[in-house]
Amino acid sequence: MSYVDEVLELVKKKNASEPEFIQAVTEVLNSLRPVVEANEELYKKNAILERITEPDRQFMFRVPWVDDKGQVQVNRGFRVQFNNAIGPYKGGLRLHPSVNLGIIKFLGFEQIFKNSLTSLPIGGGKGGSDFDPKGKSDREIMAFCQSFMTELSKYIGADVDVPAGDIGTGAREIGFMFGQYKRIRGTFEGVLTGKGLTYGGSLARTEATGYGLLYLTQELMKCHGESMEGKTVVVSGAGNVAIYATQKAQQMGAKVVTCSDSTGWIYDSEGIDVALLKEVKEVKRARLTEYAAARPSAEYHEGRGVWQIKCDIALPCATQNELLLEDAKQLVANGCKCVCEGANMPTTIDATEYLQQNGVWFVGGKAANAGGVATSALEMSQNSERLSWSFEEVDAKLQNIMVNIYHNIDDAAKRYGMEGNYVAGANIAGFEKVVNAMLAQGVC
Repeated sequence: MSYVDEVLELVKKKNASEPEFIQAVTEVLNSLRPVVEANEELYKKNAILERITEPDRQFMFRVPWVDDKGQVQVNRGFRVQFNNAIGPYKGGLRLHPSVNLGIIKFLGFEQIFKNSLTSLPIGGGKGGSDFDPKGKSDREIMAFCQSFMTELSKYIGADVDVPAGDIGTGAREIGFMFGQYKRIRGTFEGVLTGKGLTYGGSLARTEATGYGLLYLTQELMKCHGESMEGKTVVVSGAGNVAIYATQKAQQMGAKVVTCSDSTGWIYDSEGIDVALLKEVKEVKRARLTEYAAARPSAEYHEGRGVWQIKCDIALPCATQNELLLEDAKQLVANGCKCVCEGANMPTTIDATEYLQQNGVWFVGGKAANAGGVATSALEMSQNSERLSWSFEEVDAKLQNIMVNIYHNIDDAAKRYGMEGNYVAGANIAGFEKVVNAMLAQGVC
């Protein structure tokens, strides 16, 4: 049995109740086979794969808070500090009812490689809670965030672990958490990213993941002799990533015709109205039915279905495992040329393989959506320097990072005889940097 297969068997045995984590590890380790085989004796002796698939530490804690009726509620909080070989742990805090330890571990594991790809000194981590911010008052959100941070503050710091926003955790939630951290620890430091501009946040952070996704997609198209101009794009999701991916794609001359949320999806033949989408989702925090009601050219459909729309480019920007094998078949049948992931692991393994086998240029989230964490790291740099850069400065650095990521993953795939396999290229490029650091630092 090969070293990769030995470790995969071990991971499945030790984490049998965590399917998302097993899926993430399986995808990464399978794509790393050529690298591991070329260095098998060294990696096995140093237990590199066992160490990189086992978190440094993981915390699970009770989060009690009081709702507006005076009733005490109890949620679970999580933080997984996965690997800090190249820098402090870095990764978002997800607030969603689906959150459990396995999901946080899968996200933290992916974060190791994503963060490495940015070329910035940040390690991999992730956290969150099964708390649902939807339908809660600002006071309830504050009560939860303060209780959550009271426990989390014991384990984080500007040079230790720097959480950020994620699904359900926006500027409001980060503000409440930062205030509580400052109150408990008595220090003003860059312990969280995604902060407001008045207290250490970075310009362009809100736009970063969506913009970064399009900078990489544009470079991919350019290197295949194509451009974004005139292309039809389908986007899933209607949150931060989807909104700013849509905005940047339209600035590049493409037409985005779909968006979706947890209850349904929109097809807008005239192109998504970003201002209206922001009004519905960011201001009113409402459902997409309100978008359809205000936009004559928009059709609202219950359930899921954005991938059935004919397109040149597909950008899954919602959540994990949302693009299934039948969706991949529909995209191929409709002539889709390119799929780039704006969310974390939104495409199932069989769908990914089908897209690759049928000539679709496919870039996974570890590379394609790294713009968010890259700009979070730029926020950390600004906090350390006690400076604030202009939007143009940050955006230029982001674009440079994303273009470099594309070329690094392309080069890595070519080096191991897998030209065009950008999933393997991303895993290899991210892995090599982390492993070199782990070997240099000894057994730790």
